[in-house]
Amino acid sequence: MAQITKRGELQWRARVRVKGYPEQSRTFMYREDADRWARAVERELETSGFVDRREAEKTSLRAVLERYQREVTPGKKSAEIEKVKIRVLLRDPVLPNLKMSAISSAAVAAWRDRRLAEVSAGTVIRELGILSAALNHARREWGIHVENPIRYVKRPPTPRSRDRRLTAEEESYLLAALEQAPRKPNGTFGKGGSRNPWIAPLIQLAIETAMRRGELLALDWRHVDLRRRTAHLPETKNGDARTVPLSSRAVEILKDLPRAFSGNVFPTTAMAVKLGFARAIKRAQETYLRDCQKARRPPSPGFLEDVHFHDLRHEAASRMADKLANVLELSAVTGHRDLRMLKRYYHPRAEDLAKKLG
Repeated sequence: MAQITKRGELQWRARVRVKGYPEQSRTFMYREDADRWARAVERELETSGFVDRREAEKTSLRAVLERYQREVTPGKKSAEIEKVKIRVLLRDPVLPNLKMSAISSAAVAAWRDRRLAEVSAGTVIRELGILSAALNHARREWGIHVENPIRYVKRPPTPRSRDRRLTAEEESYLLAALEQAPRKPNGTFGKGGSRNPWIAPLIQLAIETAMRRGELLALDWRHVDLRRRTAHLPETKNGDARTVPLSSRAVEILKDLPRAFSGNVFPTTAMAVKLGFARAIKRAQETYLRDCQKARRPPSPGFLEDVHFHDLRHEAASRMADKLANVLELSAVTGHRDLRMLKRYYHPRAEDLAKKLG
C-alpha cells in the first residue's frame, strides 16, 4: 500500500510497501507528483513488471565507470587502452555526472556530437562500445536497473577501411628516428632518438610478422623457437591460438634482443609503444623536412602523415601477399578467420601489379 507523508513545508514523501518486494520511497515537492509516482509503482507490482530503480536513482554514471574501470577492465586483454578511454569518458562535463536513471538516448546523442567535434568517427564508435558494456554490466551484475539507451543512438558512419602503406623513404626515416637516443655522461638522454630501447625492434618485428601490438607485447620467450623460426601466440584477438612463421629478418631482430628463458620478449607497455611511435613519427618528419631544405627540393606531400601503429599490420600483410600466393596460407599467418577481413589488410600498389602484368 502507498503512504504519502509531508516532510517540512515543501516536501512530500511517498512510500510503497508490498509483501515480497523491497520498500520503495521517493520525495517530491508536490503532493500530486507523489501520488502519481506511488500509483505507477503499485501498478508495476500488480502486473509483475516491477523494477527496483533505487540504485539507478542514487548512482551516477561516473561512479559506474570508475567501478567498471577498477573491477572489470583489469581482466581484459586491452585493459591499458580501455582505462585511457574510460578516463576520456569521465572528462566529459555532462554525461558522467548524470544519475544512471537519467542516462537517456538524448543524453548519449548529445555526448556523441560533442566527441565528434574533437575526434574521428572510429574513436567515437569504440567509446560507445565501452560505455554500452559498462551499462550492461551494471544492470546484470550490480543490480543497477537501467535500460541501455545506446541501441537507440545513431552511431557515426563506420569509417572506410584504411589502406595506408609506407613508402620506402618513409620507412627509412621512421626506422632512423627509432634509433636509441645517446646517453650523456650523467646518465640522461641527449636529443633525438628513442628513449625506449624496445620500440625499434618491436616495430621492425611488426612489419616482418603482421602481429598486432597486443600480440607482440604478450609474446613470451617460452613460445619463441628460433631454430624452427616460429613464434606461438596462445591467445589472440579472435580467441584462437596461432603460430607465426618468422622470416630470416624477424629471426635476426629477435636474436639481437636480450634472451631469457621466459618472460615477455618486449617488457614495455601499450601506452609506451603508442607514445614512442608517435614521437618517432614526429622526429622522422622533422628530419625529413630539414633534409629537403638542405637538398633544396620540395617535400613529398603527406610524408608520414596519418600513420598509425596498426597500419604496420596492413603493410606486413600486403608484403606477405607477394610471397604467399595462397590466400589460406596468408590468413594462417595473419590470423584472420574471415577472408573478407583479410582483404581489408591487403593493399597492393598499382605499380607493383603493373610489373606483374608485364
